Amino acid sequence: MIELEETEEAMTLFAAVNATMLSVIGFVMISSLVLLVFTLVSGRKNRVLEGRLKDLSGLGGPAAEAEADPVAQLGKGVGKIGQYVAPVDEEQRTRLQARLIHAGFYSRQAMVIYLGTKLLLTVGPAIIGVLASLLFRDYINLGYGLIIGAALGIIGMIGPSFYLDMRKSARQTGIRRSLPDALDVLVIRLEGGLSLPGAFKRVASELRTAHPLLAYELSICEREIQLGRSTGESLRGFGERVDLEEVRSLASVITQSERFGASLVRALRVHAETLRTKRLQYAEEMAQKATVKILFPTLFCIFPGIFIVILGPAAIQILRMFREL
Repeated sequence: MIELEETEEAMTLFAAVNATMLSVIGFVMISSLVLLVFTLVSGRKNRVLEGRLKDLSGLGGPAAEAEADPVAQLGKGVGKIGQYVAPVDEEQRTRLQARLIHAGFYSRQAMVIYLGTKLLLTVGPAIIGVLASLLFRDYINLGYGLIIGAALGIIGMIGPSFYLDMRKSARQTGIRRSLPDALDVLVIRLEGGLSLPGAFKRVASELRTAHPLLAYELSICEREIQLGRSTGESLRGFGERVDLEEVRSLASVITQSERFGASLVRALRVHAETLRTKRLQYAEEMAQKATVKILFPTLFCIFPGIFIVILGPAAIQILRMFREL
């Protein structure tokens, strides 16, 4: 009897030690992964700065920087995987490329990198679940591993699409908020005697700190104007890249002013006032929507806690009364 109790205690101790070791190993793995991602993200700026300094000194360049950047190497590997699942239909490729451009991904390899990442996020969790169930079969059942991996795979399949939509919405909101201020600065520069391309260049340089996204897009427009495109065409391309009606209307205003010889400064000032009014109306609309959106969190998260705090003691007293009866 004593030996049986000692054996049970030993088995219990062994199981506890195994569980502790498994927890420690899992913590170390997750901590190492988080540390690796943080190191890659935090060191990216330093690597880019070193590459630019080498480029200026003649010791390196963009090619050397891309070869030395592990994030770029990882993107190339994911892009090679995405080439096998790229859509063959030209219409689907064009539609996906337009979604990526609206989200701000202008690289040629953006589509294959996106598809490769989506494939890895879809298939990877199922493979990890099967491997975890085979390695730790005493703790993880194969069925549970497959179910959890399939659920995470479904999330990984639809997650990148939601990310593109969120990124597109954030870009549109930022440009919509900053466009009236940029037009005010543009009007001031035009009244000061600058040409329209020169005013675009000054606006892009002056708004780089306050509105970096708009400044980047205006820099692209300014380079296109230098390459021979008209201002209206470059702004129309800007509107297609961000899929924003305010930018398209700005391109139409500038095109009509150049065609009919109207005062560009007056037209831009009126358009800036219109955009500022639309921005105010959009803010009021979002404020009105907030009252409806906060209703469901209030009902499902706040009211149950209030009911428990208020009715809990009364319910306990009622139960005690019924027990005494």
